[in-house]
Amino acid sequence: MKIFIKKAAIILSAFLVLISVSSCSNGTRKIYNDSKTPVERYGALSVEKIHLCDSSGKPVQLCGMSSHGLQWYGKYANKDVIKWLRDDWNADLWRAALYTTQVGSNFSKVIDSIEAAKELGMYVIVDWHVIDEHDPLVYANRAEEFFEKIASTYADCPNIIYEICNEPNGDKVTWEGNIKPYAERIIPIIRKHCDNVIVVGTPVWSSDVMSAAESPIEGQKNIMYTAHFYAGSHGKDSRDVIAKALKKGLPIFITEWGTTQASGDGGVFEKETLEWTRFMAKNKISWANWSVNNKGEDSGVLKYNRDRNAKGGWTEDDLQPSGILVRKILRGEIK
Repeated sequence: MKIFIKKAAIILSAFLVLISVSSCSNGTRKIYNDSKTPVERYGALSVEKIHLCDSSGKPVQLCGMSSHGLQWYGKYANKDVIKWLRDDWNADLWRAALYTTQVGSNFSKVIDSIEAAKELGMYVIVDWHVIDEHDPLVYANRAEEFFEKIASTYADCPNIIYEICNEPNGDKVTWEGNIKPYAERIIPIIRKHCDNVIVVGTPVWSSDVMSAAESPIEGQKNIMYTAHFYAGSHGKDSRDVIAKALKKGLPIFITEWGTTQASGDGGVFEKETLEWTRFMAKNKISWANWSVNNKGEDSGVLKYNRDRNAKGGWTEDDLQPSGILVRKILRGEIK
């Protein structure tokens, strides 16, 4: 009898551990050991209450990497690199950052990203990278043309997440006056063709999520809002704001974050980064880390001029401290 009880206790203990791992209750990213691609695993995404959900309506957390500006580092927007990030880094998604003033020939890099993601079963964030112009309404006409092209061409593609304005900023750029009206122009254009998830930027370089929480977009489904942070510049106060917005019912997707100061330099803040990644895992907030480049900045994953041919296959010797840390986080090697 004692032996039976002891065995039962061991089995129960193992079961409880399994539940803990499956639910990520300790604030770490859930790791799968199957052979499925991210899109095979999760399917068409939707938004239910505050959560990004898979095709069965179950909350999921997608994690991956952002490109740097495609006009500078678009060479990394290719199948070889994205496949390496999927297979070696355990990334679910790739973010293609198209600066709005640099569309031109860089549009092809967005298409390359989408086509690679389709073939590899990865999700791709199509990022209309509002930043230098401050106000998303400045190039709203261009945005309408851009999203019409993408959404009409890839109407049946569940891989795409539409990020319609990266980081609105400036004292005169407000949620009610600029960002929300812009979103209400762009969202219907995408909705003519598909119900894919759309992520809307927020004021102050996508940090003021409470403005959106107080007055969210109405009459639309599958809408999320973005919050950006850099671990060396943003800490508990920023997490508290996000937690408050979540409690108010705002679905959040962190489409850009860094391990460094907001400048992209200043060293890697490992302790602060892990506080953030645990917070995001605990709340099932999906994310993309900034960024895949070899310019040598601290927030970049590659050392200066490493992998100039952009083929992936990187060893730790090719990686900056940020790249080493983020790879370990994606692979579940740091708890």
